[in-house]
Amino acid sequence: MISFTEAIEEHHFNTIEILANSVWHEHYIPIIGKAQVDYMLKKFQSRGAIKQQIKDGYHYFLMETHASNIGYLCIKKKSKSLFLSKLYLLKIHREKGFGKQALAFIETKAKNMDCNTISLTVNKNNLNSMKAYEKVGFKNIGDIIIDIGNGFVMDDYKMEKSIV
Repeated sequence: MISFTEAIEEHHFNTIEILANSVWHEHYIPIIGKAQVDYMLKKFQSRGAIKQQIKDGYHYFLMETHASNIGYLCIKKKSKSLFLSKLYLLKIHREKGFGKQALAFIETKAKNMDCNTISLTVNKNNLNSMKAYEKVGFKNIGDIIIDIGNGFVMDDYKMEKSIV
């Protein structure tokens, strides 16, 4: 069982930055390369970037089990949809049901925020994550390519799940 703590203090932001560096270097370098990983970490997952995202309405949560941080997630309400911006687990904690627990937490948040859907984007080459999202009811609703600067793009699929 995992617990969720909303990131609101400086030490939370530091922890997320450390987790992001670990997860992203391990998971995304084979998918998008080291240069893009380093750029995205600095642009989107540094302490300063996290603080700005929170000011812009995003909510970060640390995931913890047995007094150990195992990952984090980030959500933002957009009209009647909850956007799942980030959901990352350290490699040693994957395939243990924690991802499903996190998605159940997110779905509860969406219902409490009066949302009809949960949406997310996932890299087109991140096949394991796409399969995991499909298993819990997400559907691929199309391509999305976002220019993130410095010559890099996010080449993703948009996925969505209806909730009742």
